Amino acid sequence: MEELGLLPPQTKESEISDVAAVNYNYIDPLQLSEDDLYVKLKNLKKQIEFIQIQEEYIKDEQKNLKKEYRHAQEEVKRIKSVPLVIGQFLEAVDQNTGILGSTTGSNYYVRILSTIDRELLKPGASVALHKHSNALVDVLPPEADSCIAMLQPDEKPDVSYADIGGMDTQKQEMREAVELPLTHFELYKQIGIDPPRGVLMFGPPGCGKTMLAKAVAHHTTAAFIRVVGSEFVQKYLGEGPRMVRDVFRLAKENAPAIIFIDEIDAIATKRFDAQTGADREVQRILLELLNQMDGFDQNVNVKVIMATNRADTLDPALLRPGRLDRKIEFPLPDRRQKRLIFSTITGKMNLSEDVDLEDYVARPDKISGADINAICQEAGMQAVRENRYVVLASDFEKGYKNALKKGDQEFEFYK
Repeated sequence: MEELGLLPPQTKESEISDVAAVNYNYIDPLQLSEDDLYVKLKNLKKQIEFIQIQEEYIKDEQKNLKKEYRHAQEEVKRIKSVPLVIGQFLEAVDQNTGILGSTTGSNYYVRILSTIDRELLKPGASVALHKHSNALVDVLPPEADSCIAMLQPDEKPDVSYADIGGMDTQKQEMREAVELPLTHFELYKQIGIDPPRGVLMFGPPGCGKTMLAKAVAHHTTAAFIRVVGSEFVQKYLGEGPRMVRDVFRLAKENAPAIIFIDEIDAIATKRFDAQTGADREVQRILLELLNQMDGFDQNVNVKVIMATNRADTLDPALLRPGRLDRKIEFPLPDRRQKRLIFSTITGKMNLSEDVDLEDYVARPDKISGADINAICQEAGMQAVRENRYVVLASDFEKGYKNALKKGDQEFEFYK
């Protein structure tokens, strides 16, 4: 049969041996004696008791750990409840220690609270220090220790280009330098030129520099940040340059953005051999501003607008192309500009038929747009004083005389 390829029939003994080979781990309880069953039961009971003891031990450990966790949370709250000192993170030495700078100008080697997220500890970050030990107990958000803030959509001025009389050339230059690079950047890319990075508006007071900046903020959808040059001058050394960095950091984080710095001559006058610490600090602020405007981290989506009455006093490094590429002059209005400003301001006023605005336009007196607005306001106040709803020509005459009285003296550097 083997020759034919057939296996011989298995006997019962061979079948039993095969089954035993397959189920060698199986022990039939019925085949065990009573003593063996008793021993096995005892072992299982001991294992159950041991597992129960382990479970109770783990539960006790959990309770103790929860108590320690609550105690640690209360301790952290107690540490943070005292008045904290604001500092600046400079450098991390290891996982638990670092170097911090305080507002007094001193640097400290301190411990870092273990609950603080290490990813937030970046050089220059604002941190909270314990009052007595100067330990780092909290990391402040980037905008917490800065007086720089963006204009919210509901805070933007309601001044439009139509509300500004005249200044057609200034409006066009401002749109080309600020709005077009943000909305149609591809035009400059196709031509192969870089868009202007900064704009300087200069001219006598009252000629519409700040009003045009308000119109830009009203019409653009970009983030708008407004600061005054004197805000950068702080009490402690290093605070001013840090504020400049905060302004540009905030603009880059919210790009596209526009930064408007009014009265830039407060920090950007020509450098000289400073004799006092205050003058040297102002020059450091200017150096930081120059670096941010034309440094390695230049962002094309951040535009800078500056305004001043004294362009002749500004530092030449700030005025060079690459920083302030476009300089827009706001001179005193000519006859045509006066006519447009008068018509824009009096557009909502109830004027009498005898009011001849052309008479005031033709007068040779040098008046600014703010003076024209003051003339119209004063004429309206004269009508209110006499309980009239119509502004007469006599009201305008009184308003004109009152406005010229206040502006008789012209400063030497505006001539």
